[in-house]
Amino acid sequence: MRIHFIGICGVAMSAIAIALKEKGHTVTGSDAGFYPPISDHLKKSGINFYPGWHPEKMCADGDPDLVVVGNVAGSTNPEWKYVQEKKLAYKSYPEVLAAYFINENSIVAAGTYGKTTTSALLTHIFREAKEDPSWMYGGLTVDESPAAHIGKSKWSIMEGDEYKTARWDDRAKFMLYSPTQLIITAIEWDHADLYPTEKKYFDAFHRLISGIPDDGLIVYSSDRPEVVKNVKKYSASKNISYGTNQEADYRYFGLETDKNGLSFTITHSQKEYQIKSKLLGDYNAENMTAAFAMARECKIPEEKIVAALATFPGMKRRLEKRYSGPVDVIDDIAHSPAKAESTLLNLHKTYTGKIIAVFEPNTGNRQKQSSPLYKNAFAAANHVVIPKLTKLKHMKGVPPPMEAINLASVIKKTHNNVHCIEDDNELTDWLANNAETGDVIVFLGSHSFRGMIEETVKKIEKKFTK
Repeated sequence: MRIHFIGICGVAMSAIAIALKEKGHTVTGSDAGFYPPISDHLKKSGINFYPGWHPEKMCADGDPDLVVVGNVAGSTNPEWKYVQEKKLAYKSYPEVLAAYFINENSIVAAGTYGKTTTSALLTHIFREAKEDPSWMYGGLTVDESPAAHIGKSKWSIMEGDEYKTARWDDRAKFMLYSPTQLIITAIEWDHADLYPTEKKYFDAFHRLISGIPDDGLIVYSSDRPEVVKNVKKYSASKNISYGTNQEADYRYFGLETDKNGLSFTITHSQKEYQIKSKLLGDYNAENMTAAFAMARECKIPEEKIVAALATFPGMKRRLEKRYSGPVDVIDDIAHSPAKAESTLLNLHKTYTGKIIAVFEPNTGNRQKQSSPLYKNAFAAANHVVIPKLTKLKHMKGVPPPMEAINLASVIKKTHNNVHCIEDDNELTDWLANNAETGDVIVFLGSHSFRGMIEETVKKIEKKFTK
């Protein structure tokens, strides 16, 4: 087929496009802009792409057989309008995954957090075990392995995102992946723009859990009461627990962590497995135990799982160390109060110096109704810095999102050292001037911070090489 992607430069969209190209389809794409490393991956794969929205370029060789429509395609997008006027076949990317990637045994990793790393871990384990699953996860590994692939085995491994499928389709993405095996990492209210109440958010997971077939499997965190309650209430399948408590089917303990990685023990059926990893963050022991449990339940040999966990390179923007020196600089995608809190608590266990957090939330966590979620979320940070926030479109009839000064005021209710610095150069100067030997600066948020991470590293290097 000839397939065109509107909004091809996203991590998931580009990975799916490349996977389809590798299967012999002719793939093109458009987007508002193109940036490394995604643009480099697209070029290397031989995919033709262009900036902007141009129906004449999209249809230069005739109308596409299929158009994959990303969330960038608003009602005024000329290519999307052309698709609708000409009644061309189109799908959202979750629908493409459902049509071309999902296999007989469909493993889905879902939860408020941990799902990207857990699905990537599982993919790495299956690949190291010489299986050939189809997969997709919405992140880049440090070694930039493909984030999507169409395999030849009976297995597929998907990151199960609870956000909506498309602008025209409010179904949670994970509802399209027909899971037969499911990992549930956590259930905590998030995405207030789509789920304005906690109940609506939980209802999406209720539907997911209750849809697992009776002969299916759920691997779930027994350390999280909301997960336990929902699995026991809505699941008729086989349920396997993991966690730190004595009752967990797969229990991990003896966690030791430092700036170079972590080690711990997993016990199951009176056998112990020693796990070593170069990843940062205590929570990665939880992610690895979830992946270990699912892989073993899927009959992957234990020794291959242990070996694969030791070689997993980690994820970009998941406690990714961008600079290591007198002051470490870390990049993390934690774009909600809950995710920021988790990341900061992990850094607090690892670093003895000050923790300086630069935070930009995602769209949902800039809504006023999300304000209660910020209570004490930044307690583990010594300083919290709010930059100029990405400009958002304001829809009529909807309360405007919080701007930087509003967000800073909300966090100040439970934190003494909150700084709103809306000039990027001033912000990076402030970071370099206030960071001392042994400190860590962490950038938290879903956006790229407009080069501030790179500038901070330059200024830190300059400061300590005088």
